[in-house]
Formats: sequence, C-alpha cells, structure tokens
Amino acid sequence: MRNAIILHGGPSKEEYYDSKMPSVSNAHWIPWLQGQLLKADIPTATPEVPYSFDRNWKVWNTEVERFDITPKTILVGHSTGAGFFIKYLSIHPKIEVDKVILVAPWLDPYKEHTKNFFDDFEIDPNLVSRTKGVTVLYSDDDQKSVLKTVDIIREKIKGVVFKEFHNYGHFCIEDMKTTEFPELLNIVLE
Repeated sequence: MRNAIILHGGPSKEEYYDSKMPSVSNAHWIPWLQGQLLKADIPTATPEVPYSFDRNWKVWNTEVERFDITPKTILVGHSTGAGFFIKYLSIHPKIEVDKVILVAPWLDPYKEHTKNFFDDFEIDPNLVSRTKGVTVLYSDDDQKSVLKTVDIIREKIKGVVFKEFHNYGHFCIEDMKTTEFPELLNIVLE
C-alpha cells in the first residue's frame, strides 16, 4: 500500500519556541496536504523533529526512520526537509521510493545555518532512477540560498522535473496567504 511522509523545514529557534506558532509539522500547508492524502487513502505521516532549528542529522534521521520507507512511499520535503531527503536518498543507494517532491529545497549552500548537516555526503546523480520521479517546486522570489540549491540540484541530479512558481516566496503561509496547496496535491496524486 502507498504511504507518504511529509517532512517540515528547519525553523529559527525563535519560531520553534514561539507559543503563538504551531509546531513545524503542523505549520503552513502540511496539515492540509496530510488531510487531502488521507482522504485519497494514502496513509501520511508528518514527523516532528525535536529541536529542528539545531539541524542535527542524527535526530532528523531518527524521526524519519520511525516510519516505513518502501518503494511505495511518497516523500514530500519542505526546505531543510527537502534537503534531508536529497541527502538521505544519496547516502542510502539501495532505497527505492515512489515519488519525491522537494518544495523550496535547501542544502545550506552558503554554510550559514547548519552544523555540518549537509557537508558529509555527495549528491547521487542517479537518485531519480530509484524513484517514480523527482519534482522540485520553487518560487522565483524565494531566498537566494534556495535558488542556489535549485541550481545545484539542476546541475547534479539527472532527470529532475522543475516547476517554477511566481510570488510564492518560501511556500510558507505568510507568502502564500493560504494553508491550501492544490498544485502540490496534484503533483503528488498524478
């Protein structure tokens, strides 16, 4: 049976502890997408990485591996979560999955925010061959480091489909002004 894992991004420490903000796995469009996939009979997990602002690989890896990852698993990652899936699939060359959708992928190309989270691996140029397709969603007005990450993916991974959006920012509720993301749902379900 198909299943899905939606992995959130890495918030700032301030956002993580802000009592007015939802937990990161319950922010932006993640709960809406999870609900839509559940209604499409696709069991969907949204791991909550503790201290996700710290970007500790072992902690992120432990949380994701609590869930089944099989050839029928759809992976959706946002920002750091998207970067996580690039690294995870690159360092596990025997893992096969269904679709991989990377929303505003981020690999910290300028080494601004992570403690070696992305330093110790090489991107697998054939990563797409172990999936039913990899799609990158990015916005023309996202932060410079995300646009640089998109360029890195375009250069290093063969066969990725790129979908550019206009004025979606970092695909957060503040940018999109909605929690619904039908374009992403359509890509997951097509």
